Amino acid sequence: MSERRIGVFICHCGGNISDYVDVAAVRDAIKDEPDVVVAETTIFACADATQTDMVQAIRDHNLDGLVVASCSPKLHTFTFRGVSRRAGMNPYLYTQVNIREQNSWAHTDDHEGATRKAIQLVRAGIAKTRLSTPLTPLEVETTPKTLVIGGGIAGLRAAVGLADIGLGVFLIEKEAEIGGWVKKFGTMYPSGRQGGKLIDELIEEVRRRPEIAVFTNAELISKSGSFGNYKVEIKISGEKSMGLALDVGSIVVATGFDTYQPEVGEYGYGIDGVVTLPKFKQMVDSAKGELVYHGRPVKNIAYIYCVGSRQPEGNAYCSRYCCAATVHASLEVADVDPSIHQYHLYRDIRTYGKFELMYTQSRERGSVYMKYPEETPPSVSRRSSGQLTVTTHDLLTGGEELEIPVDLVVLVTGMVPRKNETLTSALKLPVGSDGFYNEIHPKLRPVETVVDGVMIAGACQGPKSSYESVASGLAAVTQSATMLKKGVAELDPMVAQVTPESCTMCGLCEETCPYDAVSRTEFEDREVAQINAAVCKGCGGCAPICPEDAIDLRGYTDAQIRAMIENLAEVPVV
Repeated sequence: MSERRIGVFICHCGGNISDYVDVAAVRDAIKDEPDVVVAETTIFACADATQTDMVQAIRDHNLDGLVVASCSPKLHTFTFRGVSRRAGMNPYLYTQVNIREQNSWAHTDDHEGATRKAIQLVRAGIAKTRLSTPLTPLEVETTPKTLVIGGGIAGLRAAVGLADIGLGVFLIEKEAEIGGWVKKFGTMYPSGRQGGKLIDELIEEVRRRPEIAVFTNAELISKSGSFGNYKVEIKISGEKSMGLALDVGSIVVATGFDTYQPEVGEYGYGIDGVVTLPKFKQMVDSAKGELVYHGRPVKNIAYIYCVGSRQPEGNAYCSRYCCAATVHASLEVADVDPSIHQYHLYRDIRTYGKFELMYTQSRERGSVYMKYPEETPPSVSRRSSGQLTVTTHDLLTGGEELEIPVDLVVLVTGMVPRKNETLTSALKLPVGSDGFYNEIHPKLRPVETVVDGVMIAGACQGPKSSYESVASGLAAVTQSATMLKKGVAELDPMVAQVTPESCTMCGLCEETCPYDAVSRTEFEDREVAQINAAVCKGCGGCAPICPEDAIDLRGYTDAQIRAMIENLAEVPVV
């Protein structure tokens, strides 16, 4: 193979790497490697100024390979592919070497060892790049229509946005009517608008747009096809159930959330007078002149926070919105009847962002906040006299045990993931440890999933407020526009390929592929495997299982992987 001209840039990452790895020593160790003509260190490789320097180095030295040793490729693969493209170099001649997550952060107690490992990792990256070949993105024609799953505030706003940019929209809702949780709400923070009225306005916007077709009592059953050209099957229930086949270019999942349902006996749940936050919110929204529960006026309320959240044996995550929602509800209660005594029993208060002002207003208007110890949470009981009593400890006043007689106990319950097994299976959506759908990266690709053309929006990907849900819905609109408005989309060419001369069509690759990208075709009067490049995700699962070694992965060929292993090992491979 002819000589290559490779540039290597090693990142300090502002100390994330250089605090544990001798970055200069790594540079000095690899600068004389065969084919390396540029070897530099940089404080932040991803910074705009550094990207400009990389572009100039590629041009000045006529580089035909780029190695960036920095953080995870999940973060900046597209960043440095863009650098290569701007410099006139094929973007698939670039290799990302992870010396942060896989090295400096993993070996903070062994700086010398981390430096040696970084050198070997960079050498492996150089070896891979040395055998890299230019690749061309795959182009596919796209269908200018989007399927939006979920008729809550995120789904409705996404549907309107998609229609406004000229895309056809199919909106399906599992329930009998659209609107989701927000339709049930009265006054919402921070806008002060009525949730039901807000949804009614959105529904009217949907009706005004002929590009949007709405199907209620409907759910997705299956998905086939490839990126930009999906075929989905919808089941519509009712007096006459029916199936519907649709062609769409992208899918936006906005299925929302469920609220945590306490077990009987959990913080007194099941006792008359103990209600969850959603039930209480409905009571407050419908109150006129006074707050009433079962015909009796409410004069004393205790709120118990973090019910169903931050529990090691259950939902370990913080549901985020609950504190602010409860503080806002207490202000509404004060508007209804200022004489009501309100006691907030909390582990921590997290009224994030500008909502801290609501917390201050709530205290100024009479709410009493008491911090209970995590190991001794409040207990709720009803005495023989009929009095509802909350027993707690207040760490802010010495930790003594307190008994609070109340008329109502509100369990501040958080969001939990909605169960959608059929949908999850049909779309092959990634699910996180918390049960919510996972995006590729929360900052860089916040609504995209690993399934090309399938996006998530709203509270199906984690606890969100209504305005955060709308923002993610609009982000999904932007991504759909990027993919579908041109009529042609580019797909990553780093996919599996079959050498038909070697294939015996044993069927193992077909069974192994999780994306149904393998099919059968004829080659020289015999049956062999073929890969649908538009469906393949480049996972590589089919390559090692092939007994004839007939499958390779573009960008990660067997030769490249072997070269990486040989250069990674401190002892030569025999």
